[in-house]
Amino acid sequence: MNAFEGWKQQLWFIAELMIISAALSYLIKYGGAYLPLSGTSSQALFIVLLPTVVIAIALYLRYLFHKKQG
Repeated sequence: MNAFEGWKQQLWFIAELMIISAALSYLIKYGGAYLPLSGTSSQALFIVLLPTVVIAIALYLRYLFHKKQG
């Protein structure tokens, strides 16, 4: 693999993360109004931290995948 392919792979991964993050944000913003939830601070904290946790899990799984490949 040459240097260009490495950069291309990294840029594609960053683009995937941005798309997933944008989709989650969109679902929270526009789909959240349809959820029958009362406005408590614990629920707000969960909703705010959810995209960060999902992205962290995705990064960790990618790390494990690349670690196994060498």
